[in-house]
Amino acid sequence: MTESETMRLPDSFLVGASTAAHQIEGDNTTSDWWMFEQTRPERLQPSGRACDSLHRWEEDMDLVAAAGLNAYRFSVEWARIEPEPGAFSPAAIDHYRRMVAGAHERGIEPIVTLHHFTNPLWFQVGGGWLRDDATDLFGRYLEKVAPVLDEGVRTAVSINEPNMIAVMHRVISGEVDLTKGLGGGMPLPDPAVTDALIRVHDAAHEQLRAQHPDLAVGWSVANQNVQSVPGGEEAAAACSEAIEDVFLRAAIGDDFIAVQSYSRVVYGPDGIVEPAPEVPRTSNGWEYRPEALGEAVRHTAAIVPGVPILVTENGISTRDDAQRIAYTTGALRSLRACMDDGIDVRSYLHWSLLDNYEWGQWEPTFGLVAVDRDTFVRTPKPSLEWLGAVARSRELP
Repeated sequence: MTESETMRLPDSFLVGASTAAHQIEGDNTTSDWWMFEQTRPERLQPSGRACDSLHRWEEDMDLVAAAGLNAYRFSVEWARIEPEPGAFSPAAIDHYRRMVAGAHERGIEPIVTLHHFTNPLWFQVGGGWLRDDATDLFGRYLEKVAPVLDEGVRTAVSINEPNMIAVMHRVISGEVDLTKGLGGGMPLPDPAVTDALIRVHDAAHEQLRAQHPDLAVGWSVANQNVQSVPGGEEAAAACSEAIEDVFLRAAIGDDFIAVQSYSRVVYGPDGIVEPAPEVPRTSNGWEYRPEALGEAVRHTAAIVPGVPILVTENGISTRDDAQRIAYTTGALRSLRACMDDGIDVRSYLHWSLLDNYEWGQWEPTFGLVAVDRDTFVRTPKPSLEWLGAVARSRELP
């Protein structure tokens, strides 16, 4: 096999971009995150109108299609669908149904996330995922979004990054204060929330496959890519088990597992080892490590062998778009190497399509497209055209 052949992506491989409703739509006033932003202004910047994608989603999809990308991952906002308990919005359901139809009209494969971090405020106030009726309430919501899925969705992510949801539970409850630093370790997920989310996902998978037999269902995990130096092996293994592996094993029997990877975490004898001063970092302080994607995919495949893998998030926060292209090149090469070794990987979706609201911050810029905060004018970056060329040619540079 020649070098050019090994660097070619399969014809069926999806290359696209990802977004999340709260981060781009704007004015998500009935969600718990909107409440967090309003009540904690000293820690969280407000999302406001975000990227105004609630009204500009067609423009966003036009950018995806014009670039030549063949997939777009977006999320359905539960808080819009059910702003009050038991009160469902036909207009919101139709909005997301039209988004799916709009993707197909543009030749884009829609990958729909059914829960991306945010809850309806009433659900959160009533106990969130620790409610006794959490599984039933999520199932009721899934029944109501059936018209969205029936518009032609073939791949659905039940819950985005449940491991981070379980971590954030400890932050929101005040058990962990991130403003005081990690203190040599990562906040680990709340065990009760972990168990609850796995139960909800299992029920959602069963329900969705019964109601939509042709739908592929899985969930996405925030792959921490936990590694160690001598003396840190035990701590690294414990961290990986609690923050990642238990969530990966929950995907055994699913139609796919979605990998979301950006960098790595390294443990030593005294806890987390920070990168050496000379090691490049991204603009949000993470170690610049394109090969982390391949490392995360290999770890995932080892934990859940035989489960197809989708990469649904990978990217870099940077103001230097040439660095973004270089990072993505390295990430895709590490992914192609995994595929050459027999790992079943079926997509690469870049995070993110737009420079968007990054959960309390506007400074990180992960997007392939810049967005003016005042006018909402979209300005594609060279990286969008570059990734589109990869999608069209199937060739890695």
